[in-house]
Amino acid sequence: MRLFTAALATETNTFSPICIDRRAFEASLYAPPGKHPPTPTLCTAPITVGRKVAAAKGWELIEGTAAWADPAGLINRETYEELRDEILAQLKAAMPVDGVVMGLHGAMVANGYDDPEGDLLARVREIIGPDVLLCAELDPHSHLTAKRVGLADFFVAFKEFPHTDFVERAEDLWRIAVDALEGRVKPAMSVFDCRMIDVFPTSREPMRSFVDKLRAIEASDPDVLSLSVIHGFMAGDVPEMGTKIICVTDDKAQKGERLARELGMELFAKRGSFLMPQVDEKQAVDEALRAADGPVVVADMWDNPGGGTAGDATIILAELLRRGVTNAAVGTIWDPIAVQICMAAGEGAEIPLRFGAKSALGTGNPVDGHVEIVRLVRDAEMRFGESFAPFGDAAHIRIDGVDVILNTTRAQSFDPSLFEVMGIDPKQQKILVIKSTNHFYSSFSKIASKIIYCAAGTPYPNNPAKTAYRRARRDIWPMIQDPHGQETVSA
Repeated sequence: MRLFTAALATETNTFSPICIDRRAFEASLYAPPGKHPPTPTLCTAPITVGRKVAAAKGWELIEGTAAWADPAGLINRETYEELRDEILAQLKAAMPVDGVVMGLHGAMVANGYDDPEGDLLARVREIIGPDVLLCAELDPHSHLTAKRVGLADFFVAFKEFPHTDFVERAEDLWRIAVDALEGRVKPAMSVFDCRMIDVFPTSREPMRSFVDKLRAIEASDPDVLSLSVIHGFMAGDVPEMGTKIICVTDDKAQKGERLARELGMELFAKRGSFLMPQVDEKQAVDEALRAADGPVVVADMWDNPGGGTAGDATIILAELLRRGVTNAAVGTIWDPIAVQICMAAGEGAEIPLRFGAKSALGTGNPVDGHVEIVRLVRDAEMRFGESFAPFGDAAHIRIDGVDVILNTTRAQSFDPSLFEVMGIDPKQQKILVIKSTNHFYSSFSKIASKIIYCAAGTPYPNNPAKTAYRRARRDIWPMIQDPHGQETVSA
């Protein structure tokens, strides 16, 4: 067998002012053939898992380019087309192949392309023909268009949010692909449109039990090869935004349709109950100060670079400074200009500095003060599961007793190693302010005495009922209350 694999991925917040060009991919991950590291980067797990599968089977795996950019706004058209055509040229050179296994995100939007993944898959299918296996792993925060469903044999999406299972789901993808190539199964993909958009953290109920139910069905029903929930991505203003259920069966399409519908309506019945309770910045600081022990983790959940924002909001930091709080650390505030100034000044310098809140309205005001430059790190990284997430050249500064990490490569706060690499012991801080909606949970929950979810300012369009969409569909909840009409939903 000859298999081709490649990855092209980012998550596009169409409301974000931070546009993506080739430099953004090169800052996060750009790995031409044979240059992908041993550890995966979220959407590139099909490549690293594919290496193990091919080695075990004695198959030939031809690797194409892997490119990942941290979430932001629109992709530059020329950049998307250049990376797309690079991968397509590699596939053409590899022909003939028995299968194509891709790592995608599913929420890319480029200038001129509402559905880049659909465009890429269509061109792949044109090269390989109708009978060659084509499958991909997806991030659940994606848009599942009808075009993609018609082109691929099957998709597998991460089940967990935080996305702690991207390697395991790549293993599922390859398991089904191998069984299909060796004739043991015939994958049939069924999709149900839940006609809703919501946020589904699996670290809490009711989504925790729902995902456990999916796993139980997969384990007990031999006809069911995979079940996935496409959560949807509410910051992507595209026509087919929304939550969907994928059921991949062994040539049992009608059964898959019934099961996908049943699960989708069960999910719809719980709409509006998934997201964690949130407080504003004043209440968040109040609650953190009242806690007997630290560290108290305050998640600045909507200024999340993992959702495409700049990550430069200063609202919670301003509240800490206003209240005279010390023994607190903020990680991170994105400000490449301020980092450049700090790098020029050097460690130990004390300088006047303005930083933060440059990207957009709703992020607070720039912070002005006399700061101490405590530590400078080039090409800083933090852990994210089995891999590492870069946050670029970074500066640890101290202002009025609060430690702040300034960074140059936008990245959400995945892991306490973010602080450690900058010389801050997170366990010794009373308050840790981080930028993440929920990916932080799996690692920070291990050290936190308390977690507070804070909705501060308006850097991210987190209320779809009020978001000023221009292209997204309006026939889903919460834009309308009863998109399924008089259909009975399960309790």
